[in-house]
Amino acid sequence: MSTRNFVIIVGGLVGIVGGVAAVSLKSAVHFIQELIKHTNIDYSYLFFPVLGIVITALLAKYLLKEQLGHGITTILFYISKKSSIIHRNKMFSRMITSGITVGCGGSVGLEAPIVVTGSAIGSNIARLMHLNYKQRTLMIGCGAAAAISGIFNSPVAGVIFSIEVILTDITIGTFIPLLIASVLGSMVSMLLLGDDVLFSFELTDPFLASDFVFFLLLGAICGLVSVYFTRTTLWTEKAISRVKQVFPRALLGGLALTVIIFVLAPLYGEGYDSIKLILQGRAQEIVASSALFSQFSDPWFIVIFGLAILLLKPVATGLTIGAGGNGGIFAPSLFIGGITGFIFSQVNNLLNTGHSISISNFTLVGMCGVMSGVLHAPLTAIFLIAEITSGYTLFLPLMLVSAVAYSTNSYFEKYSFYTSKLVKSGDFIPYDKDKQVLSLISIEKMIEKDLLTIHPEQTLEELVGLIKKSRRNIFPVVNEKSELKGIITLDDVREIMFDPQSQKSVIAQSLMHRPPETVQSDEKMEEVMAKFEKTGAWNLPVIDHGQYVGIVSKSRIFNAYRTKLRRQHKE
Repeated sequence: MSTRNFVIIVGGLVGIVGGVAAVSLKSAVHFIQELIKHTNIDYSYLFFPVLGIVITALLAKYLLKEQLGHGITTILFYISKKSSIIHRNKMFSRMITSGITVGCGGSVGLEAPIVVTGSAIGSNIARLMHLNYKQRTLMIGCGAAAAISGIFNSPVAGVIFSIEVILTDITIGTFIPLLIASVLGSMVSMLLLGDDVLFSFELTDPFLASDFVFFLLLGAICGLVSVYFTRTTLWTEKAISRVKQVFPRALLGGLALTVIIFVLAPLYGEGYDSIKLILQGRAQEIVASSALFSQFSDPWFIVIFGLAILLLKPVATGLTIGAGGNGGIFAPSLFIGGITGFIFSQVNNLLNTGHSISISNFTLVGMCGVMSGVLHAPLTAIFLIAEITSGYTLFLPLMLVSAVAYSTNSYFEKYSFYTSKLVKSGDFIPYDKDKQVLSLISIEKMIEKDLLTIHPEQTLEELVGLIKKSRRNIFPVVNEKSELKGIITLDDVREIMFDPQSQKSVIAQSLMHRPPETVQSDEKMEEVMAKFEKTGAWNLPVIDHGQYVGIVSKSRIFNAYRTKLRRQHKE
């Protein structure tokens, strides 16, 4: 069998297993939710989110022994820095922890955890089949495609998601396994769940070309909302993470989430039920679900209530994840997008602008817009909404709003929610093969510590003695405190090294010169190479906490680069 056909078959296997994982997670969450409904505990929606976050945080810390965070960010890190080798426990750990968190009402989604699960399945099946780095990465993409396809029954969106978010290099040869995996993931979901997918809706209103200007304006608003969502969620996570102890952090974050849910009950769970109510023209029932405001039914109050949800959903999501719960921002971005579209259309209709617009259509297109901005995945957003509405009636407005929202978000946020942290830390280099290879090289392993050093007060005669022993032409000048004072090269002493008088009278301190730049052993390789390029030097000293450690040479880095490059082609 040819390698190409073998990879296609493995991709199909990954698709089937990924589809089963998606169905299993969704079924487990529904099972937990049904158990909670039958507990007959008043205000159970306030108690269980705290319990879910605490259990998840303790489980991750003491039993699974892993740090949760944002799953898709983790996958991108493994692709960029770990040769696409994902630890085996991620094939089940994210399913368990996200099932508990979301099942108990955490304000996050299931999509990112199931993508991590599918990706881990792809990586480990690829390792089992002895596939190389490129093929392992492709299987990660196949697992992600199968997961999205299985959970939404949207095979096209699954493929597009893998291409836009997970994979950075795609060809026709790699496209076929993605298609097979995504189709099989969707078929497994259909066979086991039928029409019971995570979210679906049948369109009731037609698309009107006269709504063009309104969709254009909605796109810009969705872009701004996506910026607010990204920044607020990350800020909230960072704020709660300042509590270092696991249990106090989980308890504090869970209690804060409970207060928010008590005021705004629709923030309980993923939020798809609230979006379905809006699409069915029953928006007043969202307000009725909150005990504090159940008596209000005024249309303008519903708008204000929706605006409060829009403002606090990112806080609720950030608290859930930052406190120790597990889930993704996929569903929250869709939820907040739906709320944005609803508010926009409802306000327009209440103001009697002379042009009434469809609330359901603008709600759906708003979901597409915010998701496009947050994930920087406009095509995924377009095809996902098109597929879950079972048609392409809204294809034109989806394209318009997705493009405008993405462009608006990109003006403020250069990178997506998933990649921004990795890019800032130097752990993810998009679309740059040279930088990706360099990022795999550790400075610590490049440091040469065998160079002979000389004290500043030692004579040229003693230096000549070192030159006779050494095979190198560079000699660091280091004092008794291991501090680097300067550098002496063979060129610096070539003209006087054999002069007897100079050997007695000249000391190292008078011969040395300052290095053009220094590096630290924990610096990113990209920064080190920038210093080499700026100074034109071939050797730079390594200084940690003021202490001389060794020398790093450009030639050794180039050799390591070539070795890594050859290894990637062979693996």
